Amino acid sequence: MNKIFETPLYPYKRSADQDAVTPVRHPVIIIGAGPIGLTLAADLALKNIPAIVLDDNDKVSFGSRAVCISKRALEILDRLGCGTRCVDRGVTWGTGKVLFHDREVFRFDLLPEAGHRRSAFVNLQQYYLEQFLVEHLGTLRAQGHPVEIRGCHKLVGIKPAGDHVALEVETPDGKYDLEADWLIACDGANSPTRTMLGLGFAGRVFEDNFLIADVSVDIDLPTERRFWFDPPFNPGQSALMHRQPDNTWRIDLQLGQGIDKARETRRENVIPRLREALGPDVDFELEWVSVYTFQCRRMEMFCHGRVLFAGDSAHQVSPFGARGANSGIQDAENLAWKLDLVRQGLAPGALLDTYAVERQQAADENILASTRSTDFISPKSEISRAFRDAVLDLAERTEFAGPLINSGRLSVPCIHDGSPLNGADNLPGAPALTRPGAPASDAPLADGWLLDRLGGAFTVMAIGCAVPAMEKIDGIPVQTLIISDDDDANGLVRARYCDDGQTAVYLTRPDQHIVARWPEFDEAAVFDALASALALTR
Repeated sequence: MNKIFETPLYPYKRSADQDAVTPVRHPVIIIGAGPIGLTLAADLALKNIPAIVLDDNDKVSFGSRAVCISKRALEILDRLGCGTRCVDRGVTWGTGKVLFHDREVFRFDLLPEAGHRRSAFVNLQQYYLEQFLVEHLGTLRAQGHPVEIRGCHKLVGIKPAGDHVALEVETPDGKYDLEADWLIACDGANSPTRTMLGLGFAGRVFEDNFLIADVSVDIDLPTERRFWFDPPFNPGQSALMHRQPDNTWRIDLQLGQGIDKARETRRENVIPRLREALGPDVDFELEWVSVYTFQCRRMEMFCHGRVLFAGDSAHQVSPFGARGANSGIQDAENLAWKLDLVRQGLAPGALLDTYAVERQQAADENILASTRSTDFISPKSEISRAFRDAVLDLAERTEFAGPLINSGRLSVPCIHDGSPLNGADNLPGAPALTRPGAPASDAPLADGWLLDRLGGAFTVMAIGCAVPAMEKIDGIPVQTLIISDDDDANGLVRARYCDDGQTAVYLTRPDQHIVARWPEFDEAAVFDALASALALTR
């Protein structure tokens, strides 16, 4: 059994702030050292924004938890400098299988096309992801980037105060006061920050319960997502299996409603269920077990003055679909560049309002997809169950019914259609996948990958045409990227960004979402699009 979650990675150390006569003010304080808070801290550190992460623990999470890292989240981690370590340690997969009873009824491929650096998903226990991010922050700090994690520093009081937020923090040495220009709450589904501010959630709480277990076992099964409706080992319910590193398998078993949660997590009750799922002759070791219920809810607003919410503190979805941590990582990326420009005075405070607009849109998409999945997995009436089972029966015999199966639509990045930051879409015939509001699509280049070249800055990208070299527009750092035919040796950049024979010019944001696109370079149009992307009026 892996013991990483028993080792303090950021043990308590007394801070000079605890001895200050008056509260010390910091530019950014992040509450919570989970994947979202750590991702945000790394992004801010690379932008040289001083950030402190406060966490009431001193070690990584217990259990696998958010096990599936999506392609888009991996691309964000690549930009931050730790994606490769996650991929190298994790289990790469992109296909899934759906079974009804003991029969396969549908198989799918989440990334059927070639020419992407990253696969659809990598399975990696959350404690590894947190370990890698903590260690990466240590590397960034050693390189001179301003970032700090304070373990065993628990937020116990909060008071918004106009141009800052006043905090009361509890430590093993007692309490002390801090101030933050900006406070980012990444403290999870039971967010103490949200509770202290008296802010609630709106949405649905589902009554079905699910057992989740990490099992150490050596079994010869392909690396794919395996989902059962009404399996022989859990009749009338559902089940899910995922391979993880270290010969560890994640097993989810639906238990139904009205259960005794404490009873169901006792070893003497869990082991027989797992033996039914794995087979009577299979040796295994139980590493971690928990029981959870679905919640599909979000805060009404993610921004409350100088307190902003990201990840599970702002929105919650069912784990089927791997939407929680992956959408939270995208929250962090969306927020970091906007906070950077507002702090520098290069954009108005209204730019931060668009964090709420865009990520609330993403949360609504995820909640809708998650709710539909839950309703399909756990029918609430006999008619709904009959419809679901008919779809599953048909899927075994017909192609059209397979896509109707909803065992958890898997995480995809939100395309921010209608965002106030979007500019012109003046490229008729170009693929819809790379329209304004969408994240840029990766493609191979002669000397690497497109997303690596885009990096984390505003970028004017020219495909098959020339643009003048740029460093700044109205004080905003901008880079120029020219993709020649030699660069695009496989033709996939043109295929993903241009109509047949077209040249194209794109403007992308620091989070690699597309702002605008045109058939050729037009300086005034690019300037106007950049102003739009900064919530400015030219």
